[in-house]
Amino acid sequence: MKKFALIGAAGYIAPRHMKAIKETGNSLVCGYDTNDSVGIIDSISPQSEFFTEFERFSDFACTLQRKSETALDYVAICSPNYLHKAHIAAGLRMGCDVICEKPLVPSADLLDELVALENETGRKVFNILQLRHHQAILDLKQKVATEKRTEKYEVELTYITSRGKWYMESWKGDPRKSFGVATNIGVHFFDMLHFVFGDLQKNVLHYANEYKAAGYLEYEKARVPWFLSIDANDLPESVKGKQPTYRSISCEGEEIEFSGGFTDLHTISYEEILAGRGYGIEDARHCVETVNYIRTAPSEKALSGEAHPFLNALV
Repeated sequence: MKKFALIGAAGYIAPRHMKAIKETGNSLVCGYDTNDSVGIIDSISPQSEFFTEFERFSDFACTLQRKSETALDYVAICSPNYLHKAHIAAGLRMGCDVICEKPLVPSADLLDELVALENETGRKVFNILQLRHHQAILDLKQKVATEKRTEKYEVELTYITSRGKWYMESWKGDPRKSFGVATNIGVHFFDMLHFVFGDLQKNVLHYANEYKAAGYLEYEKARVPWFLSIDANDLPESVKGKQPTYRSISCEGEEIEFSGGFTDLHTISYEEILAGRGYGIEDARHCVETVNYIRTAPSEKALSGEAHPFLNALV
């Protein structure tokens, strides 16, 4: 049984990590969050210690490390994006391996710093890239790998996840902390596209504001106009008033159905990490570089065939 600490225990995604720790037969020893709304722990790991001050959490964790029978093995990180690097560093320096939500960090130079920290501490960093474990995505990857085809696949990515006014008041609405909407809600999709279609060859931003972004990505084996939004007004008329989220990935006009099967992907990710097959820093580099460019690039006029259909309503 491995012993875990969890940083960001009150966050949206934290219950999936708690569940994964429990379902893989391991122990959540302690958690930390500045917010004390963590009642979910009672149904998953009621024996866990909990702290709202990082200094007390760190002191407790470091005390555990003095004895092999109490020492933590992993620190899982679900904190706001801008704190990932600092919390990863803290976990490594405690002598633990680290499992961190995406985006791991916002830029490639910070990835290099994490590599240096791995070398200094002898511990490892793993990134949750859960779409790589989704069966529909694995099936698509297999199809792309085996089909004999000279033309690139025509792919279209659309993801609209409606968010209320709270979003812009939270850290997620602050680009200094979330790194913007394309990073916060899009990074795992960009990782998936690279995973399936190979290295990125072209990256163009067509539109971006605090609520939405659109652009074009070209990979070794695919051309991908994309659109991401947290604005309910962008929902297609066919789903407005019926559902708050619209997720669509099509390949050659055929919809890739992967709406189901999400709830267990964190547990699968943990199983793979514990079995020595987790995704590390270099696996995350491609999507970090992709979103870093999107975040800093000037918008350009879309060329013919590269514009997402929703772009016309924005420009």
